[in-house]
Amino acid sequence: MKFAFFDTKPYDKPSFDHYGEQKGIKFKYYETKLNEDTAELAKGCDGVCVFVNDDVSAKVIDKLYELGVKLIALRCAGYNNVDVKHAFGKIHVVRVPAYSPYAVAEHAMAMLLTSVRRIHKAYIRTKDFNFSLSGLTGFDLHGKTVGVVGTGKIGRIFIDICKGFGMNVLAYDKFPAENSGLNYVTLDELYEKSDIISFHCPLTEETYHMVDSGAVEKMKKGVILLNTSRGALIDAEVLLEGIKSRKIGGACLDVYEEEADIFFEDFSGHIVEDDTLARLISMPNVIVTSHQAFLTEEALDNIAETTTDNIVEFFKSEGSSNELCYHCGRIEECRKNRQCKCF
Repeated sequence: MKFAFFDTKPYDKPSFDHYGEQKGIKFKYYETKLNEDTAELAKGCDGVCVFVNDDVSAKVIDKLYELGVKLIALRCAGYNNVDVKHAFGKIHVVRVPAYSPYAVAEHAMAMLLTSVRRIHKAYIRTKDFNFSLSGLTGFDLHGKTVGVVGTGKIGRIFIDICKGFGMNVLAYDKFPAENSGLNYVTLDELYEKSDIISFHCPLTEETYHMVDSGAVEKMKKGVILLNTSRGALIDAEVLLEGIKSRKIGGACLDVYEEEADIFFEDFSGHIVEDDTLARLISMPNVIVTSHQAFLTEEALDNIAETTTDNIVEFFKSEGSSNELCYHCGRIEECRKNRQCKCF
């Protein structure tokens, strides 16, 4: 089995080489992202392995289909960059539904603690032997109310972490987890009552810019927003205005809606042309990390193992347990119960 591996980073290769060799999969690594111009690189391959910022739109899918590609293997959980509807009947799509929910949830809490206790500022100061505490006053998390939007595996682990800090938790999910004991409320109530709001939901047409000007109006003055899911859940221009007006007290962002051509690359010697991102980063109460919440040794190993398992299962068995299928309606509830492929 031969796969074109797009958007390759140095940390990808060791685990994929290891599991690929075990399972008879040859990966051909490309640093370039998959798009309409680079799809030709998959010629002669059985499939492609792609990540969050690869373009798997209708035109790309058509090109891959013409080249004889049979499988698109996502090495991530999110699939908003894939036109699943257009892929149906042409190319099968599989994903890694859960590689390390602990990694993402822990990163969200790390960002929150860094922000509210000004750890990043103290680190820079003490490097210059400046031991002043002026301007470093934070606040206790204990007793604060955190609103968690999305209660899948990552969201529930983040909730457990917050409970460990003695925080009050409000939850919102379109599909509430049954018998979870979580305090589910409406999205409006969550916005109105939360001191901190953390987003752990997928990007869909419904969740696109769920944080808009109307949502910010409903929030408490000084609210802190965390986003480790998908950048376009939050309207970046609205976020910037909320911070400038002091309505939003802080933001911790591991994702950004226009990150595709910026994140994972080194622009330290260049002028970043995205004015909104540049202004957000310049704000003293904004922390931005470059989509690194997943980046732990355990997660990288799990991603490679599950992705290669998905590939082997697809080509060597009747079923495909992690297949994304538009035809099934709700993607998580396959009408064929995963006993066979979706088409």
